[in-house]
Amino acid sequence: MMSANTEAVLQQDPEKTAQVALSVFFNIMNAWQVKAKDQMVLLGKPAESTFYNWKKGKIASLSPDTLERISYVMGIYKALGILFASREQADAWPQKPNAAFNNETALDFMLKGSVMHLSDMRRYLDAQRG
Repeated sequence: MMSANTEAVLQQDPEKTAQVALSVFFNIMNAWQVKAKDQMVLLGKPAESTFYNWKKGKIASLSPDTLERISYVMGIYKALGILFASREQADAWPQKPNAAFNNETALDFMLKGSVMHLSDMRRYLDAQRG
């Protein structure tokens, strides 16, 4: 849940917030080698035309749901950077089968589509950090 202060800051310049959030999101997706169709799922299934406009930087604002999803992805990315010795290892982890997810990859788990899956992944990684 976002604080009222955070929401106030986001509302001051929703276009800039959206552009920065999406830029970071797409950089993480490149690092993790996630396909466009899977990126759309992680973003909450925007229309394909909307998604490709976002990739081109054409955006006015994002819904709170989309911002929340991007926030979880950023947190997951950061947690992996803390847990692994190298960025290469951290970026490879989402694509590796994992016993904690019934031998699915972390990415497959996150692609189940709900914000809860992103939240659960973030909590899982935070728990691994201790």
